[in-house]
Amino acid sequence: MTDKIRKAVIPAAGLGTRFLPVTKTMPKEMLPIINVPAIHLVVEEAIKSGIDDIIIITARGKRSIEDYFDESPELEAFLAETKNDHLLKVVRDISSLANIHYIRQKEPKGLGDAVLCAERHIGDEPFAVLLGDDILVAEKPCIQQLIDVFQKHEKSVIAVEDVPDKMVSSYGIIRGTPINDRTIQIEEVVEKPSLAMAPSRIGAIGRYVFTPELFDCIRKTKPGTGKEIQIADGINGLNKRQGVLAYRFWGTRYDVGNPAGYICATIDFALNDKALKADILPFLQSRFPAIK
Repeated sequence: MTDKIRKAVIPAAGLGTRFLPVTKTMPKEMLPIINVPAIHLVVEEAIKSGIDDIIIITARGKRSIEDYFDESPELEAFLAETKNDHLLKVVRDISSLANIHYIRQKEPKGLGDAVLCAERHIGDEPFAVLLGDDILVAEKPCIQQLIDVFQKHEKSVIAVEDVPDKMVSSYGIIRGTPINDRTIQIEEVVEKPSLAMAPSRIGAIGRYVFTPELFDCIRKTKPGTGKEIQIADGINGLNKRQGVLAYRFWGTRYDVGNPAGYICATIDFALNDKALKADILPFLQSRFPAIK
């Protein structure tokens, strides 16, 4: 087994219920952050981390994801004919970002099952998992940070952050022993506990690097919370075999799987664009005079 991470799995088969009704016909992963779909930013993070082989787990109604990363002959011909060279390059670059494959999850049986769908393609290599609900902005991509920890300790590693009390019941919460300021040896991942039963306020977020033994652990996992195959249960099984680490990543996370997080991401990305900032900032200041 090589310790180089060449492959990534991006589960994108969820129903997107928190964004209904728009997700009735539009995958939540295609919701735009300004003019770029959220899943594009996730794919870019993987690529910037040296990953060039990406498996996207889709479902019925997700065809637009495949279309987005495919070539667009008619659009490219139109842009070439109208001599819009800049947009032509943008469109062509999307279809050549990476080697992208698609596997369908036939029914919504949970994140663990979605990851298991990629087993044949991953084989016996370690691999990354990036959830499309999380946009991570960091000088060094979050997945690259996890790869560095994986290669140093030769153990699977998951990204974590401190979560507020009101959100504890929405996360896999970590019980563990600190190795240093950022790295924790996991003892257990408790899936969506009540605040009273939570072992900490340290929540797992949507970035992971796993050894391939995870697949066998998932196969042995019984349906848990919501009658789904939970990734947390697979991690606990892997932890008993090999030990799994948690890592407090450097950077900013936007949970774009919920409307508030999505709006926050959109505002911040707009303010980081010089042209948009010139229009957006005066508007925000008119509503909130304290903003500088």
